[in-house]
Amino acid sequence: MGARRARYLVFFQYLGTDFRGVMAIKPPQAGSGVQNHLERAAERLGSEEPVGFTISSRTDSGAHALCNSAHIDVCRPEGREPHAPDLLTRLLNHHLEHPAIRVLRTVRVADDFHARFSATSRRYVYRLVSGCSHPRQLPVWERKLCWVTRATQLDVAAMREAAGHLVGTHDFSAFRSTSGCDAWRNPVKTLVRATVAPGPPGPLARHSDCSRLQFWELEFESRSFLYKQVRRMTGALVSVGQGLLHPQQVQEMLASGAPPSQPYIRIVPAWGLFLKSVGYQGLGEAPPLPDPVLDIQPSMDGESDAGPAPS
Repeated sequence: MGARRARYLVFFQYLGTDFRGVMAIKPPQAGSGVQNHLERAAERLGSEEPVGFTISSRTDSGAHALCNSAHIDVCRPEGREPHAPDLLTRLLNHHLEHPAIRVLRTVRVADDFHARFSATSRRYVYRLVSGCSHPRQLPVWERKLCWVTRATQLDVAAMREAAGHLVGTHDFSAFRSTSGCDAWRNPVKTLVRATVAPGPPGPLARHSDCSRLQFWELEFESRSFLYKQVRRMTGALVSVGQGLLHPQQVQEMLASGAPPSQPYIRIVPAWGLFLKSVGYQGLGEAPPLPDPVLDIQPSMDGESDAGPAPS
């Protein structure tokens, strides 16, 4: 009997403030990506081969994920059964050293499953706030979780009209990044959702003077996006809300199929961006799930390096 290899789909979340994006950063570059920490935790799984995370959805430096995903292969020693998915979730969380990352759920999948190419949808939310002129006017816990538009108010009706022009199948060249490794991708994408809605302030808002602030959430859904497409679409919609663009101009930009040239299609800051979910056929979207009580014993896993459960 040879080694037992099993493939898993891992759903995880993170606050991106401390990371240079989700992808691994290799020396001699400074800093780290979320993937670096996940793979460091996976070194403790007792796999016969190195465990690499194939990430489904890239996020930029400073951006966050309520739920991202990746697939991994774990090769158990001869005579050992594959890890149960719930145990694998608990083991990864136990060995994760960075407090801003958490594994939500693990699912056993087929050997040919691919976290990126099997995904059927991706949903992003961009959080922004109007009613103040500087980030220092925000509660401190919100400053890296939303973008201050520096507008006293926004024309939300016009923003929603412009968002409606984005929905459907279009050449999104006007909203793609002109630099980076994305140039080879097909710019034609199908956007199935583009909404503008009031958003809740942080949970501690009642302890601060937030009455003058209005939080907004811009949500976008597609099977895939171009590099920085969401941040450019958000920039255009905010420009519409500020009266710098007319909704019809957004439609004209789409129809042109031209690379971005308008100064109002800015790339808004990454710290307001959240990857909300990644969907799969038959699996749906993985909501944040509460962790079971972590109680790892050698008899459960057969590994002596699991260590005692934290108190």
